[in-house]
Amino acid sequence: MAQRKIFAGVKLRALRESNKLTQAEFASRLDISTSYVNQLENNQRPVTASIMLSLAETFNVDVTTLLADKSDRLIIDLKEIFADPIFADAPPGLQELKNLATNTPDAAHAFLRLYEAYRKSNERMAGVDDVLMREQAGNLQTSYEEVRDFFHYADNYIDELDRAAEELAKEAALTDHHKLERLVAYCAEVHELNVEFVLPNKRDMIRQFDRTRRIIRINASLEKPTQFFQLANQLALLEQVSLINDILERANFKQKEARAICRIGLGNYFAGALLMPYAAFLKEAEIVRYDIEVLGNRFGASLEQVAHRLSTLQRPQHRGIPFFFARVDQAGTITKRHSATALQFARFGGACPLWNVHRAFEFPNEIIRQRAETPDGKRYLCLAWINEKRAGGFRQPTRRYAYALGCEIDHAHKLIYSEDLDISETAAFDPIGISCRICERRNCTQRSVPPIAAEISISPDERSVVPYEIV
Repeated sequence: MAQRKIFAGVKLRALRESNKLTQAEFASRLDISTSYVNQLENNQRPVTASIMLSLAETFNVDVTTLLADKSDRLIIDLKEIFADPIFADAPPGLQELKNLATNTPDAAHAFLRLYEAYRKSNERMAGVDDVLMREQAGNLQTSYEEVRDFFHYADNYIDELDRAAEELAKEAALTDHHKLERLVAYCAEVHELNVEFVLPNKRDMIRQFDRTRRIIRINASLEKPTQFFQLANQLALLEQVSLINDILERANFKQKEARAICRIGLGNYFAGALLMPYAAFLKEAEIVRYDIEVLGNRFGASLEQVAHRLSTLQRPQHRGIPFFFARVDQAGTITKRHSATALQFARFGGACPLWNVHRAFEFPNEIIRQRAETPDGKRYLCLAWINEKRAGGFRQPTRRYAYALGCEIDHAHKLIYSEDLDISETAAFDPIGISCRICERRNCTQRSVPPIAAEISISPDERSVVPYEIV
C-alpha cells in the first residue's frame, strides 16, 4: 500500500507566522530553499520525513500534529452541504472539496456558517421553528452551533484545561471512591466554600451557587458521579477563570452568548478531566481493555461520563484510541456528538436508522454491539446502551437517552467487546451511513431520500420498498 502523503500548508504557515519569520528565514532554519517553503505552504509539495525531523528539532514541533489530518471532518461537512438540491446542477468533486478544506480552511468554515444561515432563513419563511424566528436577523450560526464547532474542530481535547484538572486531582488526592468528600473538603479549605446537598424546592434544580454566602447547593437526589461533576464544574468556573478566559479569547466567538455557553462547556470539560485524570484514566483503560463498566466503577463515574472521557483522549504524544461518542434522545435527535475518528455525524437531519444506537431502547439492560461499515469502506465496532436520568421522586422528570461509543475496526482488538466477534468476515458488517442525501448505497431499504449525486428511475409498473431505483 502506498504511503499516505502529508500536506500541512496551513499548519506550517501558522508555525512560521507565530515565530514571526519570513519565508526566507523559515527556509534558512530548515536548511531548504525559499521556493520549497512556498510550495509546502501552498500544499504543492508534501511534508517529507526529513522536513518533519527538522521541524521537531528546530521548532520543537510534535509531528503527530502534522500527521493528524483534521481536514477530513471538514470535507465530510462540506460534502453534506453540497448534497443539498440547490447544488444539484454542478456539485463539486471530492478533489475540489479537499482543496477547499486543506488550502483555505477559514473560507470553508465561513461557507459552513453561510449555509447554516441559508437553512435558517428557509425555516423562518416556512414557519417551521418559532424559536428560530426570535433569533436576531443576520446570525450565521446559533450560539450553540458556534460552541459545537469549537469543540468539534479541537478534536474535543483542550490541553491546558485537561492538564490543570490532572494537577488538581493530584493536589487534592482525588484518587479513590471518597473523591467527592475530598473535593468538598478542598472547597472548604482552599476557597472557604460550604457545600450543601439538599432536596430542592425547584423540581429541576441541579446546582446553585450563593456567591454572597459562599454556599454551593447540589441536589441530594442525584447520583454521586453527577454530584461530583456538578461540584467540579462550579469549582472550575471559580478557580480556572483566567485559563478559561484565555481559551475563550482565542476562540474568537462571533456572539457573546456563545462565550457564555462555551464557558459552561469548558467547566464540564474540566469536571470530566478532574473525575478521570488523563494519564491514570488512559492507563487503567488499557489495562481493563476499555471496559466502560469497570472504568465507571474504578473512577466513580457514570457510563456516559466514561464514554465522553474516552472520546477526549487525544493528548499529543500520549493518545488513546480515537473514539466517537454520541447521545441520542428518543426522537432520534443527536444531542451530543464528538468524534476523533473518520466517522462524522450529520450536521443537518437525523442519524442513519441502521445504526445500532436506535435499537438500544429495545435492550434497556444491555450494551449491544454492532460491526458497521460506512460507504467510504471504513469499518467500526459500535457500542450502544441506554440510561435514564432521574431527579428523584415519583413526579420528578425523567430523561431517557441512548448512547453510542465506537472506534475503527483496526483498534477493536484492544477492546474487551471484540473478544467473541469475527472482525474479518465482510458479511458480518452492517452497512450504515451518515445522511441519506450523501449516502451512495443503492440497496438500502431504510432510505428516506435519494442521494444527491445519483439519478433515479421511477417505473409505474413496479413497486419496491423504496419507490425508485438509483441509477
